[in-house]
Amino acid sequence: MTSLADDTRWLDATDQAALVASGEVHPTELLEAAIERIERIDPALNSVVIRWFDHAREVAAGPLPDGPFRGVPFLLKDLWAAYEGQLLSNGNKALRAAAVPSPGDTTLVGRFRAAGFVTAGRTNSPEFGSLPTTEPEAWGPTRNPWNTDHSPGGSSGGSAAAVAAGLVPIAHASDGGGSIRIPASCCGLVGLKPSQGRITLGPYRDESNLGVELCVSRSLRDTVRLLDAVRGPGVGDTVIAPPPARPYVDELGVDPGRLRIGVLDHHPFGPAIHPECATAANDTAALLESLGHHVERAYPDAMKNPDFAKKFSALWSTNMGMGLVRIAETIGRELTVDDVELHNWAQSEFAKHFTAVDYAQALAANVTFRRAVQQWWVGTDDQPAFDLLVSPTLAEPPTRIGEFANDPDAPMAPMVRSARYVAFTPAFNSSGQPAISLPLHWTPEGLPVGVQLVAAYGREDVLVRVAGQLEQARPWIDRRPSI
Repeated sequence: MTSLADDTRWLDATDQAALVASGEVHPTELLEAAIERIERIDPALNSVVIRWFDHAREVAAGPLPDGPFRGVPFLLKDLWAAYEGQLLSNGNKALRAAAVPSPGDTTLVGRFRAAGFVTAGRTNSPEFGSLPTTEPEAWGPTRNPWNTDHSPGGSSGGSAAAVAAGLVPIAHASDGGGSIRIPASCCGLVGLKPSQGRITLGPYRDESNLGVELCVSRSLRDTVRLLDAVRGPGVGDTVIAPPPARPYVDELGVDPGRLRIGVLDHHPFGPAIHPECATAANDTAALLESLGHHVERAYPDAMKNPDFAKKFSALWSTNMGMGLVRIAETIGRELTVDDVELHNWAQSEFAKHFTAVDYAQALAANVTFRRAVQQWWVGTDDQPAFDLLVSPTLAEPPTRIGEFANDPDAPMAPMVRSARYVAFTPAFNSSGQPAISLPLHWTPEGLPVGVQLVAAYGREDVLVRVAGQLEQARPWIDRRPSI
């Protein structure tokens, strides 16, 4: 006889919410099933590093908002997503030791609550979300459920590992350079990076840091329903994406028509990528062509310029410096080199050498890059517009644990390694466009390899329609890790 923990393990959030809505299962039962799975399975993964099970039990037993995910167990990424009264470490050992409860919810966390989720804790994140792996000194490495010698990616690696292993059906994730799409690729999940300004970052952060937030999930419909539930601006937002013509869930199953799709199957300006990643992109292109789309080898010329990566690094380093200032304010003292991982300390120190003019030039270069990239989707007199770009999500399959370790002799070595790995994702944080990673390929060794689709700014509807076509043509929901 199976338990509820086993019976509900592979149900997506939509199906779990339906059990609650029908009265077949109470939210406390779903929560206890998730807690049982976390306690039984997570020791092999180390994905859920901060747990507030007793608080979650109180929430599940009380009156819950009648949102689309009422009673569904949920996890928050341990990065910037404040939840009133609970701890937040941002993957940093000094902040973990200080154990300062958050004074209130972020706007998005409040929307997660209104959607009906019961949040049971936090998932592991690399320190300040700065690496495409999840191995912080504060909490130790999270392991990939498909092969525990490998990383689940980052920075939302803890969330991705927890969802891929069936601990919860959906979890919070954020993306400043690929951190939703990277772990989705590594763990065989759906990972949508919304348009910049689609979902508020209030009240503590704004859109200038290139980051966005949403989730990782096993089904496209879960991601789309959550996007509908939490989208929209907050007070004081300066970047606001245009509202959709109708709910995104209504785009599921809609024929997108015959689209013009470009394919990028190689690093736009760097070393060769892994053959399995190129195969993933090309196989998806062939599938799209078989579905009636016009497909050709093309991508924005602006992506060929390696100077973009340097400008992105300048902005990333400055944001790191600002992040350390905020952490110092939270714990009430200055940070030292012993409080911060070496690569992040080095970035912060590097940023101190920038002048205000240097930073302004980096921002201006990002604006130039954004306009040049987006033009590819708009078209010119010489070049008709494209509807989508298809590429691998990553330049390699999931890396092994330890490949991004800090090196005292080369403090920036983890960042250099990252640049080779994330050839395809940061460009669309800078451009602000929506992009999604779909689990459409696996290596012969059984490791997931994601494929990225990118649409024009504000056109999540196009992504949803085409992703829905691909999910129907090459379903992934029944592919599960053996852990």
